Amino acid sequence: MADYDVVIIGAGAAGLTLAHRIGQSNDRRGAALRTAVLEPPPGPWTPPPRTWCFWEAGPGPWDPLLTASWRDLSVVGPDGARHRSPARPYVYKMLRSTDVDAHVRASAGPGVEFRPLHARTTRDGPEHATVQAVGPDGERSELTARWVFDTRPPRPPHGGRTRLLQHFRGWFVRLPEDALDPGSAVLMDLRPPQPPGGVAFGYVLPLSRREALVEYTEFGRTALTTAEYERALADYCERCGLHGAEVTASEQGAIPMTDESLPTRVGRRLFRIGAAGGATRPSTGYTFSGASRQAAAVARALERGRVPVPPVPHRARHLAMDAVLLRALDSGRVSGADFFARLFAANRLGDVLAFLDGDTGPVREFAMGLTTPVAAMSLTSADHLWYTLRSSLAGALPGGASRRRPPVVSRRGPARPR
Repeated sequence: MADYDVVIIGAGAAGLTLAHRIGQSNDRRGAALRTAVLEPPPGPWTPPPRTWCFWEAGPGPWDPLLTASWRDLSVVGPDGARHRSPARPYVYKMLRSTDVDAHVRASAGPGVEFRPLHARTTRDGPEHATVQAVGPDGERSELTARWVFDTRPPRPPHGGRTRLLQHFRGWFVRLPEDALDPGSAVLMDLRPPQPPGGVAFGYVLPLSRREALVEYTEFGRTALTTAEYERALADYCERCGLHGAEVTASEQGAIPMTDESLPTRVGRRLFRIGAAGGATRPSTGYTFSGASRQAAAVARALERGRVPVPPVPHRARHLAMDAVLLRALDSGRVSGADFFARLFAANRLGDVLAFLDGDTGPVREFAMGLTTPVAAMSLTSADHLWYTLRSSLAGALPGGASRRRPPVVSRRGPARPR
């Protein structure tokens, strides 16, 4: 008999939402699934506090924990033109990881336990999977479970054709006087100087009349240094008129943006969820909604006694469109600032959010595509189709992968000179 029914590796967004769902399922079932959530002991492997942003139509299960929410959004073009509209039916929401963590621990019930263990390796098996881990004092532990869900960040992508990063640094700022509208957020401001490839933008999420999260973000091949982010943020705050802002906290990170396929099942009893299991939307970097859909599907399967294979939470055609956009940005065929400015200027923000969350149909998506740089995107679509067909044909030849041509790699340098 295994030690646990379920082991979840990692207590980030994906791990916490799955633990929360299992706890709710245990309440309904009566018979609890024995679940362990493994998180690194305090030390170098402990992730810093983070904010998670997402949108959904109307009220949601995390509303009591929200740091802030916005119904009115705006996008600022490179020329300073502001495109503002309600997000309806969506509400853009922000959670703090510390609030979600505390809530899940308090509400998960006796069937779910959190263990301070740093998972090192996993091993599949016919009856159970095994996780080898290290505790706070260096002692080794070995846990067995019927099902193991690994949420650890994915390794740097090495497959796929295009590999970019969404890299960013944000400041939580406090202003000396009231200057912000807490009901309205700037979702994307394209006025910062643009890098040679990809796109750069800022955004402002007001938390009160005097407090906000201000972030500088780039889509590109390489991240910046902290000093470069700081200069970019200081310049952006001045551009936004946030004079005299006191920085009270900061956050920084990098999210892979790639057309690489990330499987959710990696063994008979081993699965990946969250960013490691393809929950991140490649064209946006948003992960929380995808991870939540995976957690809900896994919990339902466990409750019904089925094999809990996490779904890929994005439709194949949306992933194909994302691959085209990433290729267009990386190849330099389109200017990222021009692409996003056109998209948001010609479409209601609620409609764009619906598309980015996979909640639109092909007809609406085609109409939206006509508002972007059509010639460059059409050329990139044809290029992507040819690449896909060529790769499929090469894989079908005798010898398969050994005859597959390597991906075409742009000869351009990094997104910003070092």
